[in-house]
Amino acid sequence: MDLLAIGQRIRKQREAFGYTRDTLSELLDITPRFCADIELGVKGMSVQTLINISRTLRLPTDYILFGTSQREPPDSLALMLQSCEPKLLPHIEQLLRTFLAAVDR
Repeated sequence: MDLLAIGQRIRKQREAFGYTRDTLSELLDITPRFCADIELGVKGMSVQTLINISRTLRLPTDYILFGTSQREPPDSLALMLQSCEPKLLPHIEQLLRTFLAAVDR
């Protein structure tokens, strides 16, 4: 198992969400040092921590562990949209339409 690659995938997704290590460690109920050790490939994690990371970062466990998945991990725009309250989505859609219309001129 490539702990460094696992940590890199976790870090990339954490950064895409805009979380600091401190924020992610709070969400996962682990210490910031342990979170850093996971990201740096220094330590592995329990199954429960893997599940918590998967849920928190919305990544399939097979992608976290092996870098493969039946679906590709979402890009940062998709992550931002997923984390928005549903009532905001129509407003975001309108903003995006307005922006795209402005840049297509």
